[in-house]
Amino acid sequence: MKIYNTLSKRKEEFVPLEEGRVKMYVCGPTVYNLIHIGNARPMIVFDTVRRYMEHKGYEVNYVSNFTDVDDKIIKKAVEEGVDASVISERYIEECKKDMQAMNVKPATTHPRATREIGGMLEMISTLIEKGHAYMAGDGTVYFRTRSFKDYGKLSHKNLDDLQGGNRSLLVTGEDQKEDALDFVLWKPKKDGEPYWESPWCNGRPGWHIECSVMSKKYLGEEIDIHAGGEDLIFPHHENEIAQSEAANERPFAKYWMHNAFLNIDNRKMSKSEGNFFTVREISEKYDLQILRFFMLSAHYRSPLNFSAELMAAAKSGYERIVNTVGNLNYLLENAVSSDLTQEESALLEKAGVYTDKFDEAMDDDFNTADAIAAIFELVKFINSNTNEKSGRAYLEKLKEEVLTLSDICGLVVEKKQEMLEDEIEALIEERQAARKAKNFARADEIREELLSRGIILEDTREGVKWKRA
Repeated sequence: MKIYNTLSKRKEEFVPLEEGRVKMYVCGPTVYNLIHIGNARPMIVFDTVRRYMEHKGYEVNYVSNFTDVDDKIIKKAVEEGVDASVISERYIEECKKDMQAMNVKPATTHPRATREIGGMLEMISTLIEKGHAYMAGDGTVYFRTRSFKDYGKLSHKNLDDLQGGNRSLLVTGEDQKEDALDFVLWKPKKDGEPYWESPWCNGRPGWHIECSVMSKKYLGEEIDIHAGGEDLIFPHHENEIAQSEAANERPFAKYWMHNAFLNIDNRKMSKSEGNFFTVREISEKYDLQILRFFMLSAHYRSPLNFSAELMAAAKSGYERIVNTVGNLNYLLENAVSSDLTQEESALLEKAGVYTDKFDEAMDDDFNTADAIAAIFELVKFINSNTNEKSGRAYLEKLKEEVLTLSDICGLVVEKKQEMLEDEIEALIEERQAARKAKNFARADEIREELLSRGIILEDTREGVKWKRA
């Protein structure tokens, strides 16, 4: 299995620090509002990475945090006249609902920044003692960036170039810093803000220290994989490395994974542009399984463009798999119990090629686009090599294969059959009788009536099927 490591800018063979186990940290959302579809991409991508790791037999300790103290949370709390914790609690719960709807598995641990303040005070104290941090006159604690000789190794930025003029990349407040490149570890409270006592001042942590501390507590000083969106490479992840390695005096993360940006109709998502969508808004138009399928239809390191046309294509692709599983279930209902025939055994051996293709794609830096293409090839094979004469054992093995590959991608492709009302069932039976009697006018009337009730009929070679409109 190979992973593209942002640190080395090349694909590397994955070798875990501890055989059979993977320690993985993924930066989670700041919870001041409903999550948007940009947040959804890393959630879905790295959940799929985790699922594949587990499929390969690894025990994955997967940690993804909630940033529950932040300027945006405080601003929202002031607007609503409530405590900041009310805002963060509300949107953590809403985030969990959206994650469940996207079939994102809960992390092994979902730490919250406000519950880890003690660890942050401890790490900041260690950094001060080792000369990597200092306190300014108002109680702000800064990290002494030039004290960490490897600063810039993840983002591949040069310290002198940063100092030279790209001021937009720097933290403000240079007047009390030793160096403009130094960044905040702890800052004084402002009126009305939540705060914690510290040796330096009553205040709250800087953003970067939070993830360093939560990763260390729940995964250890050195981890296998640290992941997130590419917008976090600098300064967030660069600063995490500096803090963690300066404090712990050992490498922080072995592999760094970053997903590319999501654009909307070829433009950056922005509220001012009017193209900002929350996951909840998308769920009103689409099954979120379709959103998940869409997110996995491109390689995670490639920019992804969200549009109605591409979502329609994703819907069609997803339904191809769902319909194939539905056909298998229909055939299984009527299949005779039987052992595999020689011909069926040979066909299953051929079908195994698509599982191999799936694994090859996922082993190559989690290429979900090619992995889904392999599922499509399997679907085509199943549709061409099953019929009402197929044996039960053969059908069950094919179904197991397509469900296993889909589940690794987090795609739920077996829909539970709904029970229809007696009246609708009677109409379907009446339509069947009308067709048998060649009364096609009545059969068409019944089809239209059912359509008006939200029931779509499909006449297939296996018989009449229905689905909700």
